[in-house]
Amino acid sequence: METCGKVIKCRAAVAWGPHKLLSIEDVEVAPPKAHEVRVKILAAGICRTDDHVIEGAMGGINFPVILGHEGAGVVESVGEGVTDIKPGDKVIPLCIPQCGKCSSCLHPETNCCFKTHSKEPQNLMPDKSTRFTCNGMQVNHFLWNSTFSEYTVIPEDAVAKIDADMPLDKACLFGCGFSTGYGAAVNTAKVQPGSTCAVFGLGGVGLSVVIGCKAAGASRIIGVDINQGKFEKAKQFGATECINPRDYDMPVQEVLLEMTGGEGVAYSFECIGNIDVMKAALEACHIGYGTSVIVGGAPAGAEISFSPMLLFTGRTWKGSIFGGWKSKECIPRLVSDYMAKKFNLDGLVTHTLPFDKINEGFELLRSGQSIRTVLTF
Repeated sequence: METCGKVIKCRAAVAWGPHKLLSIEDVEVAPPKAHEVRVKILAAGICRTDDHVIEGAMGGINFPVILGHEGAGVVESVGEGVTDIKPGDKVIPLCIPQCGKCSSCLHPETNCCFKTHSKEPQNLMPDKSTRFTCNGMQVNHFLWNSTFSEYTVIPEDAVAKIDADMPLDKACLFGCGFSTGYGAAVNTAKVQPGSTCAVFGLGGVGLSVVIGCKAAGASRIIGVDINQGKFEKAKQFGATECINPRDYDMPVQEVLLEMTGGEGVAYSFECIGNIDVMKAALEACHIGYGTSVIVGGAPAGAEISFSPMLLFTGRTWKGSIFGGWKSKECIPRLVSDYMAKKFNLDGLVTHTLPFDKINEGFELLRSGQSIRTVLTF
């Protein structure tokens, strides 16, 4: 391509600091170095994690930064040593990389690659430099994705080639929201047929958990949210009933125990990032075999206090990052399953906006009006 090896000037939404609107700026995107890929982003989803950064609730992020980690696009060029991806390929940036070499990647039970943000900063590329500049100032990367830019540069360990026929406005959901929720049910919890599940939080991730629970054969799926406007959508995806905790005079975990004859649910999923809800989700689980999965990301520094008897009596508490998928190898297969109509996620996108309306998309998220807003470039 004629841009190969050259700096590309394009638009990006830059976060100059916390508690500020994103600013559409002209930025320069350097060519990819060895084992890097430069991608033209064509669709990007707005995720709550991006908003956590804007609100100053996510630690370890350096400003200014180009956010976005739920995107899809086409490869513009590749750096030296990249052999499995070529210009013109449709790809999904991966917020959880898969290096294939660390102890986590080599272990069959985890996807927590040592190159993730929890193990090493992803504000800069692996060589500790940035590929973004704006008005002569260096701009940081976000989770090595930065999909709120018309072009971005990503390490090859954090990008997956997908089916050439996959629509990119749907593909971007596999970069975080859908994969995270669906995988929490089928991979992390391993929901069993005929079981009862409770899903706390019915946003894009929570509804994807509902899809996963239904696909796994759960017979009863109880959606929990304080926004009743999400109940109809949840039932369309497979929730058998929905409750609003504000409609009751007792804690929601006690409501769920009452709804299950005093026994509790086999599986619960916290998809909000609220530590009080995390505790409630655990308390709602069946003694002896109930499993609760933390899917939502809590604010930096948050801690939970709970009775150890909850675990001593046999419940299991688990966390799920990116649905437990080994990203580079699993996401292409998950996309192929969608193309084969093994599940339906079309209703997860409630709003589609042009890229320059990105701040409106965040307002839709904060006000609870959207499930997923997809930006088009």
